[in-house]
Amino acid sequence: MQASDIMTTQVVSIAPDSSVYDAAKLLVENRISGMPVVDDAGNVIGIVSEGDLLRRVETGTETPRRSWLAEFLAPTRQLAVEYLKERSIQVRDVMSTPAVTVAESASLTDVAQLLGRRHIKRLPVLSRGKLVGIVSRSNLVRALASCAPAQLDAQPSDEQIRSAIKKELDGHRWSMAADALIVTEGVAHCWGVVRSEEERQAILAAAARTPGVKAVQDHLEYPVAFTPM
Repeated sequence: MQASDIMTTQVVSIAPDSSVYDAAKLLVENRISGMPVVDDAGNVIGIVSEGDLLRRVETGTETPRRSWLAEFLAPTRQLAVEYLKERSIQVRDVMSTPAVTVAESASLTDVAQLLGRRHIKRLPVLSRGKLVGIVSRSNLVRALASCAPAQLDAQPSDEQIRSAIKKELDGHRWSMAADALIVTEGVAHCWGVVRSEEERQAILAAAARTPGVKAVQDHLEYPVAFTPM
């Protein structure tokens, strides 16, 4: 799947010269936490979110006053940015820039990595440079909800299940030896040695997610420590 498959196409946006009060109303009325800022040419130039409206003089949530020394030592650019965020009435002064965007053909892997790496909640989706949708963390969660395994028409054989688990584990350095896996009547028995609890849980999860597995039996052990005599 790609961004265009899961994005929201009915996008709420706002112009950069709109007021922060209009921005706040749009967020509340549409029950969203952020939206793209779009100029007259249709270009996405920023994002305005709840976080950008968090510190405002109107609500008494502006940055607490510093000591005279801290105020003196603070870079003037930082002080000016704080003033704009807290007191400007135009969206262009409080929005986050530059806007992080993705193409409509971006894979969901790229979308998830970008959301995680940038610590953001949403990404405007562009087609030929123009806004066509928005993809958010909640869109990814909805996509996951639609991926629940379908009911099998027929129960796979134990050998088919064993082969599928081995394929799932193949290539992972933490996986157990292939001959340490036994499947009996749909129950996967995992044997072998692990070096951490995380390795144990990863092996068990790989077995559990395999279609046809009815249960997983954990026989994994930690290395035996030999004490010198």
